[in-house]
Amino acid sequence: MTGGQTAVVEIFTDGACKGNPGIGGWGALLRYGGREREIFGGEKMTTNNRMELLAAIRALEALKRPCKVHLHTDSQYLHRGVNEWLSGWKARDWRTADKKPVKNDDLWKRLDDLTRQHEIEWCWVRGHAGHTDNERADRLANRGVESVRSEQHNDH
Repeated sequence: MTGGQTAVVEIFTDGACKGNPGIGGWGALLRYGGREREIFGGEKMTTNNRMELLAAIRALEALKRPCKVHLHTDSQYLHRGVNEWLSGWKARDWRTADKKPVKNDDLWKRLDDLTRQHEIEWCWVRGHAGHTDNERADRLANRGVESVRSEQHNDH
């Protein structure tokens, strides 16, 4: 690296839920300097929005040091939350404009902490529109769902 340029970590995230609420999964593809890493996981009873948030959180937690990040999501909830709603929620002590508690505030607070550690550009991509890396993130999220289903199956 010359001239103080920082390489960018490209991250593609997605969440999935079978039933909403229901069994959920999250997935993320991280790419840096020609290397890739795939991560995924899931929860037994959750919502799609929680899985979208968790995908971004787990991807950012996977970074070992402060990075310049392009984080791609097909979730309007995540994208608008970070870019439009988060600062207001914090200013109102985690309340919405109509004074209701912010849903998923536990995850929003964790994501907020992580975003302060990195320089992140949030990129929205249209879901299920043939975007190769978004489709990979979607498959990882569904693998997260399957990992929970197989755990449940093994419990019986």
